[in-house]
Amino acid sequence: MNSIRRQKVRPSCIGTIVLVLCFSPGVLGKPGVPARACDRIKSQTDTWVPGRVNALILAARGAYERDSAQTAYERQLESITATMRKCGLTRESDFAKRYPEFVQFVTTLALELDPDHELGFTVPDSVYFAETRQYVAIPEFLLTPAFLRAVSRNETLRQAKAMLRQLNAARAADDQLLFFSYKSRHLGTPDNPDSFWRLLIVVPGNAAQKVPEKWVQFGVPDPRARAPVRNVSVVAVVPAADGTTNAYFKDYFRTFRRNGSITIKGRWELGEGDDNCAMCHKSGVLPIFPETGSVSRDELEMVETVNQRFLKYSKPRFDKYLDASKLGPGLGSTNPPSLNYSAPVSGAAVATGGVQCGACHQPNGLGSLNWPMDRVLISSYVKGGQMPFGSQLQPAERKRLYQKLIQEYFAVDEAKPGILKTWLLGRNR
Repeated sequence: MNSIRRQKVRPSCIGTIVLVLCFSPGVLGKPGVPARACDRIKSQTDTWVPGRVNALILAARGAYERDSAQTAYERQLESITATMRKCGLTRESDFAKRYPEFVQFVTTLALELDPDHELGFTVPDSVYFAETRQYVAIPEFLLTPAFLRAVSRNETLRQAKAMLRQLNAARAADDQLLFFSYKSRHLGTPDNPDSFWRLLIVVPGNAAQKVPEKWVQFGVPDPRARAPVRNVSVVAVVPAADGTTNAYFKDYFRTFRRNGSITIKGRWELGEGDDNCAMCHKSGVLPIFPETGSVSRDELEMVETVNQRFLKYSKPRFDKYLDASKLGPGLGSTNPPSLNYSAPVSGAAVATGGVQCGACHQPNGLGSLNWPMDRVLISSYVKGGQMPFGSQLQPAERKRLYQKLIQEYFAVDEAKPGILKTWLLGRNR
């Protein structure tokens, strides 16, 4: 994963789980929620819930648009979570039945407030990495000292690719490694947000034998750069019997030692934290849209081959570790999903509101673009021309489209509520 790491505010309670957080002083500006306040909330849930929905959405939009607002968002989320626990709202069947979307949404989001759940999954990070080790391990043939040295400098990438071609010479036609180097348009590596060069290697899997397909991506320093880039990311995909595709994630860091050796270990195991994977990886694997001119001519065809492979990973899921449906619908899901993104989108379609991201980005497609999501990624795809796919829009039209998508999603106006508010209040039922 090549996501942008955000500074996080953690609750003062250690070892707690969502909605069982110890109630820390000052959560609501007072040492706890007085019993009378809880009685009032319980008797006026039709007022309290919409108010908290508005506050949470406004805080989420602030965090989406400004990294500096992340703290305020997490405090708002923690406040709602603590109130629900203190007042026993989630234990009341009537409340849970009346506001199931709100309860599930807050519960799922609050996972990331626990320092043991940086990935945002239902299990602690240690459990996730232990249970998914078989999927996200880097193949041994990519860990040889010679390959690690060659892939760690831009100037020696040719040597690394020569080694990969040599490996392919001994592999079957349907087991060939797919690889190319490129410069990312939007995301730096977790260890260096200003580093955009990558070497991507797709290692074929075997669905019949439940062998995962692995997208292994090495961060590569800029040409002539002296500082090393440590990150190596693995996204593994495993087709399920029900037609869905489970995705698993892990970031690794290389350590460059003075004697010239290079060791590699999980970023989390090194004690260097981790990120919420689903913030960027709504579709599990992400398609590759390189910076123009950064891919050599002889590798351009490989980019298309890899992206065609991505389209086969239908109905992305995160196994038992995250139910993305609890985070609701996503950007551009206002209207029925009727738009075919294989056809060009014109400026007229934007002007009349005819562009619907939900045509592709929905649970049975490429995954909903719901909260939490990354501003840099979404903005880059829309304003940069990658989405809507095949669209024919001018820069000004793209800017208007992006603003329209964000406003439609986060709007809290009572007369014209946005996608998120409408869903949270159960108005889609």
